[in-house]
Amino acid sequence: MFDWANQSYNMVILSTIFPAYYVAVTANKQNGDIVSFFGHPFVNTVLYNYVLGASYLIIVAILPILTSIADYKGNKKLYMQLFTWLGSLSCAGMFFFTMDTFNFSMICFGLASIGYCGGFVFYNSYLPQIATVDQQDAVSAKGFIYGFAGCIVVQVICFAFVLSPKTFGITDDALPARISFLIVAIWWIGFSLIPFYLLPKGKPNTGTHKSNVLTGGFKELAKVWGQVKEMPLMKRFLPAFFFYSVGVQTILLVAANFGAKELHMPEESLIAVILIIQVVAIIGAALTSTLSAKFGNVKVLSSIVFIWSIICAAVYFIANANQFYVAASFVGLVMGGVQTLSRSTFSKFIPQDIPDTASYFSFYDVTEKLSIVVGLFTFGFVESLTHEMRDSALVLDGFFIIGFLLLVSLLFTESRFKSAGLSTVNAK
Repeated sequence: MFDWANQSYNMVILSTIFPAYYVAVTANKQNGDIVSFFGHPFVNTVLYNYVLGASYLIIVAILPILTSIADYKGNKKLYMQLFTWLGSLSCAGMFFFTMDTFNFSMICFGLASIGYCGGFVFYNSYLPQIATVDQQDAVSAKGFIYGFAGCIVVQVICFAFVLSPKTFGITDDALPARISFLIVAIWWIGFSLIPFYLLPKGKPNTGTHKSNVLTGGFKELAKVWGQVKEMPLMKRFLPAFFFYSVGVQTILLVAANFGAKELHMPEESLIAVILIIQVVAIIGAALTSTLSAKFGNVKVLSSIVFIWSIICAAVYFIANANQFYVAASFVGLVMGGVQTLSRSTFSKFIPQDIPDTASYFSFYDVTEKLSIVVGLFTFGFVESLTHEMRDSALVLDGFFIIGFLLLVSLLFTESRFKSAGLSTVNAK
């Protein structure tokens, strides 16, 4: 239900209505696609990527400390709640997004991203706590399936306002999109109350608490880092995860902007594209869970990342909306698979008998968020140089190729360990 709640942000704010609204609002006849943010000029889509990238950089800086403190004190659910409230209230603030409130609105956009990412790391850390190793692929997939289904429901509700505003007595063209931001805020916090009530609080990793909370948190982080360095498969998985996540996460975040700016697709068409992605992603998540049980996580993950590299290269040649629809269908199929399998693979590579896992999952989420920072800034920088988003997409394909090669290396290492009868968690 947490996926069901927060993926509304991922759909409406990152993928469909807000990107299209942002491009429409920030484009004008006088300045073209140039906007002023606190007095500094930026290309509108470049600023969009930079603000997102900055929000993920903040998450990278604070989450390792917060997760280690959460493990030390056993209060990860509290942090999960705080970040969720921050994200949902920031979405509510985006209701006031106009060019007159541009600076404030972009800050709300960044804070919403921080809230979403921050809540998700503590949520992810519950996976090994509520599911045994043999269940983790299926439970991870189920979470993403609920998320994809929930965001489709939200999108349909928002779609009603965007496509038929007169039905609701709305005459302001900009108001339906802004109402959608408010709907996301209410949906997000409303359904999050269910996991807030049902999930366990967590258990502290120390019984005496002789250290203060900050120094105890740093000690916990150092301890986990030392353990991660002794896990050979984990050390190989995290770099692979970083490189292919640069491509995956960036493509998902800039897809709507690409359709609006490069292909001049109307808002309703972009929404339809993202809906296709979400529906197909449900199939992809379920299919991947089945295939991983038969062939193994790393082997299936390698195949998916290879398909991603082909899709990313094809983006450079997309010239019309129909081609965009086809690409979106393939993206949906592999998106659900790569996300659910990445999470469950990491979960299997960590010890299963520890009291709490937030600190371990901070390494997973920091790796992912760093990849997003690199991806967004790379995409934005290349676009600022060439003024072509297609060139940026082509550069991203290099990250997919590196990620694929690292996964192949991991696959051979994992096979050697299993042949030798060694543990895939702590063998040296």
